[in-house]
Amino acid sequence: IRVEKPFAAFGTASSVQASSNDSLPRYSFSTTGFSPTTEAVDVAVEELDNIRVVPNPYYGFSTYETSQLDNMVKITNLPEICTISIFTTSGTLIRQIRKDNSMTYVEWDLKNTYDVPIASGVYIIHVDAGDLGEKIVKWFGAMRPVDLNSF
Repeated sequence: IRVEKPFAAFGTASSVQASSNDSLPRYSFSTTGFSPTTEAVDVAVEELDNIRVVPNPYYGFSTYETSQLDNMVKITNLPEICTISIFTTSGTLIRQIRKDNSMTYVEWDLKNTYDVPIASGVYIIHVDAGDLGEKIVKWFGAMRPVDLNSF
């Protein structure tokens, strides 16, 4: 950020500290006691509650789409290894996605296993994370008509 006068000069009891930073405030912090948690199964199980489908609801458009023919949502906050099964409300399996990478999300193109676009409606997304547990997310999508005039 470029500014003419970032701060006004001020005087302190300790002129050594003020003069060492051109009379500007100096801040310090410590990360003592903070460290990443690894291999903690209980934390990983709690994180399953953060799994989301975005956008939800889907109203015919998502910022993840790159053209008029794209339909895209993301299933986010996923564990490294999991299986995502997408069902209709009648229990019909329409798509299964296996994830085995360090990415925290999976992109779903809103098509079934046979590359046919899904219909508008409510879908049940089941995430099976193996020993960590399972999570069920409900998703609603209102699909837009296919725009064949974009060619």
